[in-house]
Amino acid sequence: MPMLLGKKLNEEWVPTLNITSNASGAAKAARKGDIVVIVDVIDMSTTIEAVLDAGAIEVFGASPDHISVPVQVNPEKIGYYAGKNALKNDTKLIIATEPRLGSEEERKENIQLALNGVKRAGVEIEAIVPNLGAEVVKLANFEGKVVLVISDSGGVAYDTAYNYGAPEVITGTVARTLKKSGVLPAKESAQRAIRLAQKFKTGITLVAASSNSYEDVLAAEHISKLIIEEGFLEI
Repeated sequence: MPMLLGKKLNEEWVPTLNITSNASGAAKAARKGDIVVIVDVIDMSTTIEAVLDAGAIEVFGASPDHISVPVQVNPEKIGYYAGKNALKNDTKLIIATEPRLGSEEERKENIQLALNGVKRAGVEIEAIVPNLGAEVVKLANFEGKVVLVISDSGGVAYDTAYNYGAPEVITGTVARTLKKSGVLPAKESAQRAIRLAQKFKTGITLVAASSNSYEDVLAAEHISKLIIEEGFLEI
């Protein structure tokens, strides 16, 4: 799609806001130096919003194994950094991934690269739970934990932006969680992006995790409107 508002002039920081989609869009946004906001309503970004509500101290996203995309992903690297972050904070790691139904062993089958990174980091995995969105908080205690979400669309887009050098990769959702409803999830997503863009003096790019997912596209557009309403583009 991309929608562009604002631009940089003569090295002076002028806030910019973009909307794009897919891992390829995430790569371009990261190369540009933007804060990248991954919007994967069902379920990756909603899972992350829920676990943050539940007290998670840090969240990461990664690609599963055997994904074919026209950009570089490195789930082993992200697994390693997630693990090191947990060790730094003297806590454990929780992984959320697919399939929703099935055993932990089935969920492990397609995330071996990320698990290799976690193993190298030397951190303890407390649980591997389904990527369920808001309901995930009923499956484990996320208070004080680091969380890694591995998924086919949102996880791949996050992985891409992370590995292409975005100053920060975060997520956003419009879906309700156990602690937030109405406009609040989207508004907090917008405010989170603005704080980081102001910190790093960058633009913001919202990435609909899949251009084939109408809910991701609409959610990205909605969050972008809230970012504008918050005055981000005002100089």
